[in-house]
Amino acid sequence: MNLIDMNMSGPDLAKTKMEVDSFNKTINSGKVGKPSLGKDDFLKLLITQLQYQDPTSPVDDKQFISQMASFSSLEQMTNMSQNFQKLSGLLASSNATQMLGKTVQIDDGASKVTGVVDKVVRGDSPLIGVDGKLYDFAQVETVIQ
Repeated sequence: MNLIDMNMSGPDLAKTKMEVDSFNKTINSGKVGKPSLGKDDFLKLLITQLQYQDPTSPVDDKQFISQMASFSSLEQMTNMSQNFQKLSGLLASSNATQMLGKTVQIDDGASKVTGVVDKVVRGDSPLIGVDGKLYDFAQVETVIQ
């Protein structure tokens, strides 16, 4: 009767430790202040977990399904966030375009500028042109006309 050795061999243990150390360094350098792990980090963890699991005692299927559901939720939230950013940019551009021909008052930091909007540059942070100078749409304080 053959017994299955449940312990990792020396080279496998060293390789696993090296990968864990490398992953920890990646997290700690350049990602400090990042509020949470991203989807790429989640996938790396999941793949590493599956790669080094004990074949005689695999991950519990309920636990695995839970992890996949978490990843799916993360993916959907990331996509939704990107779509909201695009929508926000489109709404800001649309609002800036509606300012064409209207008299606005702009806070330029040092002074207040009043003039007619004669140009709009669309984008995530739209710009409006007043008297030949471009201003950030967020600087508009008052629409007079």
